[in-house]
Amino acid sequence: MHINSTIISGQHALSDMGYLLADKGRAVLVTDKNIVGIPEVAGLIAQIRRGVGSLVLVDNVPPEPSQHDVAAILRGLDAAPADIIIGIGGGSVMDVAKLLSLLCAGDLTVTLDSLLAGEKPRQKTTSLLIPTTAGTGSEATPNAILAIPEQETKVGIITPLMIPDFVALLPELTTSMPARIAASTGIDALCHLIECFTATCANPVSDNVALQGMSKLFANLEIAVGQPGNMLARLNMLWASYYGGAAIAHAGTHLVHAMSYPLGGKYHIPHGVANAILLAPCMRFIRPAAVEKFALVYDLLPNADLTLAASAKSHALVEYLDELVKRLDLPIKLADLRIAPDDIPYLAQSAISVQRLIKNVPMPVSQEDIYAIYHAIR
Repeated sequence: MHINSTIISGQHALSDMGYLLADKGRAVLVTDKNIVGIPEVAGLIAQIRRGVGSLVLVDNVPPEPSQHDVAAILRGLDAAPADIIIGIGGGSVMDVAKLLSLLCAGDLTVTLDSLLAGEKPRQKTTSLLIPTTAGTGSEATPNAILAIPEQETKVGIITPLMIPDFVALLPELTTSMPARIAASTGIDALCHLIECFTATCANPVSDNVALQGMSKLFANLEIAVGQPGNMLARLNMLWASYYGGAAIAHAGTHLVHAMSYPLGGKYHIPHGVANAILLAPCMRFIRPAAVEKFALVYDLLPNADLTLAASAKSHALVEYLDELVKRLDLPIKLADLRIAPDDIPYLAQSAISVQRLIKNVPMPVSQEDIYAIYHAIR
């Protein structure tokens, strides 16, 4: 995967957007109702409006959007192609903006249905993505994830054309996140990083970005959650999230994400929360196949005991992940999410069907194994 985005980062790094908007006639700006009211975002929107010929504002992206939500957004846009698509928000906004960069490029043969059917588009519109959460890393991936309510799961549309042209990492846009969202999105980023690092398709490129991202995340996640005004910690978390997305682009996630998909698709559990409840249990399951890599990750932890043997480090890492989720006050049991034990057979069957992720698990995994993991956290 060739990631050729231009990255702009730092506090107030977009105080002058003129060079990004030059010669842009029609812009489509994608966000949601919560984000659009943040003063810093309102200032960016005003700057964009002054810099383009016309601005179409799409501010109704829901959490965990479905294909029906995207279809409704498309119906609200006229057929004229856009010169630039700008996404400001969390992962759902990023994914919708990336899809619109394909669907508003002027190629009428490319539709949402054709993308869901696997068609590979040939052109895109210039895109600028500005995340307001530090977790999904969507601004670095070629993926857009949509809920499919009829199947009670989620699917990924994947094409290199969805890699954005420009990415802006602005820490001041993340300070309004409640602590719980900062925590759950941070754990989402950690899942991307550690799953890609241990995946069967891991490679030197994905390993390098995953280690760099985890180094930043372990040093900054709890500070960013506890001190929302700490701009350096917030910026480092944006970079950790970006590195997580880059790791996905070069490798892929596996067991945590396969098992979290039905939690989101059927029960509408926020993605970061679903990942948090599964992180330590899934890492405990794959630990025997990832001892050496777990030892490398352990070495990045604050106050790591570097004298331990690799096996001891791998066990210590799993315990650290378990305690980290607890310290962040995130759910640790399915009961906390109001999911009954009777639902576990469905969850296991649904998770094992996500074969594009299951094939990345670094050891054999069966439906019975997945059932046992869910059952352990019932």
